[in-house]
Amino acid sequence: MADLPEISQPAPAFQAPQTDGTTVSLSDFAGQWLVLYFYPKDNTPGCTTEARDFTSYLAEFQALGAQVVGVSPDSSKSHEKFVTKHALTITLLSDPEHQIAEAYGIWGLKKFMGKEFMGIIRSTFLINPEQAIAQVWTKVRTKGHAAAVLDALKTHTNG
Repeated sequence: MADLPEISQPAPAFQAPQTDGTTVSLSDFAGQWLVLYFYPKDNTPGCTTEARDFTSYLAEFQALGAQVVGVSPDSSKSHEKFVTKHALTITLLSDPEHQIAEAYGIWGLKKFMGKEFMGIIRSTFLINPEQAIAQVWTKVRTKGHAAAVLDALKTHTNG
């Protein structure tokens, strides 16, 4: 597994399908800010809260020149159901082989109810228009996280 990318390092390139099956890559966001957030699983309480919060702030992110993209190991079909069920307007990418998660250093050992397993460590990366890492959040708590990322973007863009 790769280490976490550091501030000012180039963001690791990625390519993955979104809910409609079309492929999205890091280069698609050149010249704009990108909020790339990783979450463990569609339709779980924390992941739903996070996706809804990012959706509710999407217009504000876009007004500052940013797009919001969520990544999980779930399939595009699962994402499609998640988007429909919760009226999400953010882009969701499918990373079933966790290649993107590994490139960003957030695929790791987790513990839940006494069991250890490999999975997504909930994290968010703010990537600048030059496609370098501007800010990193790891082991994210979902409550208030989207607002905190928006505040950080405002600081970076003087918005």
